[in-house]
Amino acid sequence: MADKLFDQEFVEYVVRAIVNHPDDVRTERIVDERGVLITLHINQEDMGYVIGRQGQTARAVRTLLKIVGAKENARVNLKIYEPEGSRRPPREPREDRDDRGPRDTFRGSDDTSVDDLGI
Repeated sequence: MADKLFDQEFVEYVVRAIVNHPDDVRTERIVDERGVLITLHINQEDMGYVIGRQGQTARAVRTLLKIVGAKENARVNLKIYEPEGSRRPPREPREDRDDRGPRDTFRGSDDTSVDDLGI
């Protein structure tokens, strides 16, 4: 496709501003009966910047993209391409944490009321 549409250009513009390797950013645009799907390809080192902490950056880009699509009466979705085998292994548990969270949190009994907490 020689000409990129506005939604595709928008994604590339926003992502290039976030990543360390802007020349590696490219998108593919597919239209089907469910709407528009934009697949984002980025350098593997930039994956964390685009996804963000707990997915907040990716969620924000998707929200903005839905607004751009709504102006054209189109349902636009974003898929971030992740090559197979690129996922990191699960984190090792830290010494200062257990399965229930940090050790310095309050672990009162079930019969403790808010008044007993001194808040």
